Order: sequence, then C-alpha cells, then structure tokens
Amino acid sequence: HQNEVEQSTYNFEHANVDKLFELFDFYESEANRLIKLELPLPTYEMVLKASHTFNLLDARRAISVTERQRYILRVRTLARDVAQSYLQARARLGFPMATPELRDEVLAKLEAAQ
Repeated sequence: HQNEVEQSTYNFEHANVDKLFELFDFYESEANRLIKLELPLPTYEMVLKASHTFNLLDARRAISVTERQRYILRVRTLARDVAQSYLQARARLGFPMATPELRDEVLAKLEAAQ
C-alpha cells in the first residue's frame, strides 16, 4: 500500500515535467539511433522508457489533448519500428528457435513481401 501511495504522489504531484520532456526526446532519439545500428533489444528498452515517460507526463497533465495524440503516435511509431527491426534481426539469424515449418513459412512470406 505504501509503495502505491508514494509512487502515485510522485507521479501526480512531483514528477519534474521539464526533465520528463527532455527525457522523452532523449529516449526517442536514442531509439531511432539504435534502430539504425540494428540493435533491436536496446531499442526496445528505449521505447519502454519513452512510453513510461509519456505516461508520467500524461499523469501530470503536462500534455494537451492535441499534443497527447502526437505523443501517442510517436511512441506507436517507435514500437512499430522496433518490432520490424526485431523481426529483421531474427530473420537474419534464420529464426533459430522456430520449428523448421514455421521458419520456412515466415521466411517465404518475408521474401514475397520484398
């Protein structure tokens, strides 16, 4: 109970809004940089951090209704990009954990889509 009370107090009353805006921009730029380096797992971490930071900004009511939609789109774009990056990384490895049938099916679909 105490953890929930303290975290909620921080989230709704004391989170540093200016720093959160800076952090969101940083996490977004890092995610985009890491995607270019073909590092989907650290990219995913940055996407999670950006999403959490957005939620804190939203809890503090620091984002207008119009801005909120833009931030959601920014997080959604990052999530889509990291998912595509991860799929490509696993495809390059030949989906080593998949059954041969599933691997062949997915690789064929990816090849047909190109």
